Amino acid sequence: MDEAPSRIAERLDPRILARLKGLRVRAHRIVEGYVAGQHRSPFRGFSIEFAEHREYVPGDDLRYVDWKVFGRTDKYYVKQYEDETNLVCYLLLDVSESMRYQGPGVPLSKFEYAQCLAAALGYLVVMQRDAVGLATFDNQLRQWLRPAGNPAHHQQLMSIMESTRPVAKTAMDQTLHTIAERLTKRSLVFILSDCLDDPDSLLRGLKHFRHRRHEVTLLQILDPCELDFPFRGTTLFRGLEQFPDLVADPPSLRAAYLEELQHFLRIVRSGTLEMGMTYRLLRTDQPFDRALTSILHH
Repeated sequence: MDEAPSRIAERLDPRILARLKGLRVRAHRIVEGYVAGQHRSPFRGFSIEFAEHREYVPGDDLRYVDWKVFGRTDKYYVKQYEDETNLVCYLLLDVSESMRYQGPGVPLSKFEYAQCLAAALGYLVVMQRDAVGLATFDNQLRQWLRPAGNPAHHQQLMSIMESTRPVAKTAMDQTLHTIAERLTKRSLVFILSDCLDDPDSLLRGLKHFRHRRHEVTLLQILDPCELDFPFRGTTLFRGLEQFPDLVADPPSLRAAYLEELQHFLRIVRSGTLEMGMTYRLLRTDQPFDRALTSILHH
């Protein structure tokens, strides 16, 4: 019997996940719920040792069509293999101080949300027998984990994320250049960041990935309070990334703030799309099934 939809939804609700201790437990709940809610797996790798057949879908490499099966069934099936990987995926996680932000009533900080999403993506890649690597960055490259495709490697990836604390400023331009230079094989790259930096600097850094022909998805993760600015009455805003604290009257600032925010988001979105990259804006109150579906079904 299929599991009740409400039980699956609970595993993907940020409010439920916020009560769980440990990134491993949270990642397991996200993946378990997401896979239970899908009819078929989002992607799969090819290599040397035959594993099974699956139905052909447009875009599959014709070299792996099993023509003998087609002759018997008049249907197209693709051979799938195991052990070696053909997909290399890198998760680039922003660990700058602004990622610590967590608005009132929001279950997870931007960093915690990005951690959970990165851990779930990494787990899905390993499940498909492909390789995943990790880079954490702020104003420089902090930690680097070369890609591999086994469960022990995924545990190491999560251990690095669990031990990381966002404390420094953002400087995405030169940092992204540094990371792009390390990617020697054309790869699938997920960048998880709030992108709260000069947009021109961000886009300059992203151009390096386009030059090296990587498949890039930029996941801009923002708190609902950053997007909606719901504050009322005189408010003390705590400064992050070396900005000073600020006492302000939010209602008098709201219209100008939202106009500036939308301008900023348009620059980031249009700049990535013009480079042939995928862009997704994610809210930290958004259930993880929506986020994963939006990312993987593309």
